[in-house]
Amino acid sequence: MQPHTALLRASSALALTLATLAPAYAQTTPPQDDAGGEEIVVRGSYARSLAAATDAKRRADYGLDSINSTDIGKFPTQNVAEALQLVTGVAITRPRGEGLYVSVRGLGPQFQSTLLNGRPVALNDLIENGGANGRQFRFEMLPAEFVANIDVVKTPTSDMTEGALGGNIDVRTFRPFDVGNKVTANLRGTYTSQTKKVKPNATLIGSHTFGDTFGILVGAQYWGKEVRNDRFMNFGWNKGKFAKDDQGKLDGSLYTPARTRPTIETEDRKRISGMVSAQWRPTPELETSLDVLATRLDVAYDEFGLDIYPDDTSYPGHKPVIVPASVKLDGNTVVGATINDVRFMATREYSLNRHDLLTIGLRQTWNHDRFHVTANLNWSSAHSFHPSNAEGTVRSRAMFFAPLTYDASGGYKVMPTITTPVDVNNPANYQLYTFNIAPKNSKDWDKFARLDAAYDVGGFLRKVAVGAEYHWRKRDYWRRDFTVDKFNGQPLSTLGAGASQPLPYDDFLKNVSGNTPRTWLAPVTSAYYNFFFTDAVANAPLTAGDKASLFKTTEKTASAYARLDYGTTLGGVDLIGNVGIRYVHTDQNATGYLRTGNDAKPVAYPKTFNDWLPSFNLKAELTRTLIARFAASRVLTRPNVTDSAPKITLSTDQPTASGGNPQLLPFLATQFDGALEWYFNPRGALTGAVFYKAMDDYITAQNVYVDFPGRSNVLLSTQVNGGKAKVYGVEAGYNQVFTFLPAPFDGLGMQASYTHTSVKANYTAGARPIVDQLIGLSKNSFNVVGFYEKGPISTRLSYVWRDRYLSGTGSTSQAPTYTAPFGTLDGSIGYKLLPNVSLSVEAINISGAKLYTYNDASNRFGEINYWGRTILFGVRAEF
Repeated sequence: MQPHTALLRASSALALTLATLAPAYAQTTPPQDDAGGEEIVVRGSYARSLAAATDAKRRADYGLDSINSTDIGKFPTQNVAEALQLVTGVAITRPRGEGLYVSVRGLGPQFQSTLLNGRPVALNDLIENGGANGRQFRFEMLPAEFVANIDVVKTPTSDMTEGALGGNIDVRTFRPFDVGNKVTANLRGTYTSQTKKVKPNATLIGSHTFGDTFGILVGAQYWGKEVRNDRFMNFGWNKGKFAKDDQGKLDGSLYTPARTRPTIETEDRKRISGMVSAQWRPTPELETSLDVLATRLDVAYDEFGLDIYPDDTSYPGHKPVIVPASVKLDGNTVVGATINDVRFMATREYSLNRHDLLTIGLRQTWNHDRFHVTANLNWSSAHSFHPSNAEGTVRSRAMFFAPLTYDASGGYKVMPTITTPVDVNNPANYQLYTFNIAPKNSKDWDKFARLDAAYDVGGFLRKVAVGAEYHWRKRDYWRRDFTVDKFNGQPLSTLGAGASQPLPYDDFLKNVSGNTPRTWLAPVTSAYYNFFFTDAVANAPLTAGDKASLFKTTEKTASAYARLDYGTTLGGVDLIGNVGIRYVHTDQNATGYLRTGNDAKPVAYPKTFNDWLPSFNLKAELTRTLIARFAASRVLTRPNVTDSAPKITLSTDQPTASGGNPQLLPFLATQFDGALEWYFNPRGALTGAVFYKAMDDYITAQNVYVDFPGRSNVLLSTQVNGGKAKVYGVEAGYNQVFTFLPAPFDGLGMQASYTHTSVKANYTAGARPIVDQLIGLSKNSFNVVGFYEKGPISTRLSYVWRDRYLSGTGSTSQAPTYTAPFGTLDGSIGYKLLPNVSLSVEAINISGAKLYTYNDASNRFGEINYWGRTILFGVRAEF
């Protein structure tokens, strides 16, 4: 019996049992008593936000956690993702110190479904460097000041749009009927300790209602921030690289470091956002709402690096050779050695990365007596691109070859000793290397239409709801690589005196020990661009390699659902819940190019799949303060569009290929949840939950035989379905305002959560077995928040921590990569100067934490990232 079939039968059987046992039931739903019958009254804004979130969780008929704005234009954190990390079971990634992607219950960003006002939204993609990311939503596109609340749903119902194995994240923006007549202005400065610069931020939101009939809300924001991240990075540790006789004849089982780079990454971030929300209620039964959000984020990225290639043999006439007598071993790791003929390369990478997001949503509701009808339409567009070739990931590089001596015996938290007899700061030592520009253009469109109808039945069967949804999505990804290598090996002086400059920083990772170069030569981007990027280069036709990078993926999804809400009382216990089924039909068409040598032919791969997704939720109000929950569901996440895109390169002389797999099926999982929630007073709760997810059709890196046009039985190195994984764990949450304490301590409060996640999985990366690990899954994570709000003063201090996690699976000969445990301390203080004017200071990463990675063992260094501290200060006025 299939898991989802068993789940559907079990859910139906339980619902029928409840119906059979149900006594005569009143024509109203069971009462939703407040804990202890007390009114929720809290004085402080953060405490009020917590109380609202606690009440939403208690009243929900499914597993829910929520975050609420403390007031209009006043979200608890400067970033939506950073607010979400305070939710039980949620962890985030912070590239260069900015919250960007969200994981829920150990499953990474691609396993979450993010909605805006209950509707899907188009996705901006990675264009800074490398390839596309896929389905991860970039939370930096949403101004926190526009957000009213965020719901994280962990046990879905059948009416919810499918797409999440982790959590359904619904971000709700402000609407005029919720705000009333109010104007708020927020002026802040953002200071970053690494740049020692302040950038202005300004937000203005105004709302006006005309009685109970019409309301309009308008918001605008300008946000700026300068970032500097000092980063020592390594691209892996490889096995058997120096085993050949002419490279040192090293034991083939030993690991040595691959490409290594001390680098300084800088960003100048500017975001302009606007929103409009209008509501029209001509009668008590009819309401129309319009939501518009537009954002433009410009990130000017400028990176200064020194690349070191200990084992690279790609450059003609040069081959690194290890000196056997210099080798220093720690187990099977070469932690120190001298390697001759190593390429050193001063690198400058510049790009202007523009991300545009526009979403327009229209909602119509009709509520007449027991009938409820809702229609939703939404259109959104996400465009991530470089405005010009001159801003499209311009890589300017100069090189020399010299002996390398390294010693990494200090472990991954210090920089290794890296020395060479050649001066890395002297332009006379450098030769030109391949110049490259890689402009990218990613377009994502999302169209959504939905109709829901419900009828309040009364009795055991509280409500019957049915609905249908049509969802159209298209991703059009374009990349081109302009490459000029005809000047390779010529002196750097060929470009003239202005081709290089000293590194504009002299304090690289100043608080990290280690004898790695702290300064090096910096190429000048404009000099390289003007010299190399001629009209002939710019007008050259697309190469086969360029075409192989292009793809378009279209998804057309039609779904329908039925949901039954029930309620009864058994033995004095109120039982409330829902059972439902969702059917999803998906037509996918992935188009791109199939590359063979210097030839690239267009190909298209249509794919259709159908899925039945049952769901069941039960909520038992054991007492007025104690609630138990049980839930079961079948869920799916579609594969990343980059994994299913046919970006395939065929070998010309053997039956092998590499690239995407357009035949991929969605990730599917059967999941069970149980929870116990104690609402010991209206301002506090202690909750716990256990969860289990059995994933089938898990996508892993494998080799599979595929037929291509004109070629049969080709071994494709790609992503395939077929892996199995089980994710299970526990989570606990607590929050309380200590109003029982004597004044002035009655303004104290606390919020905390802990999550433990385990996994059973067995798959391979090449021939390397990966056992009981998934990308991005931390076994343990927790957060603790202490706050005080009394009179005009409000303060908050939070610490968020997550355990190590697998960040790269490696391959047959390359070690996997882990991100080390990371915690950050943040805080804020506010003072109400006048009844409608308040001052605030917020500090992020107070302790100056650094983010580390390592490769499979602590003696194989990975990355050290330090982006410093961020301080925001400002004034907020309300009228």
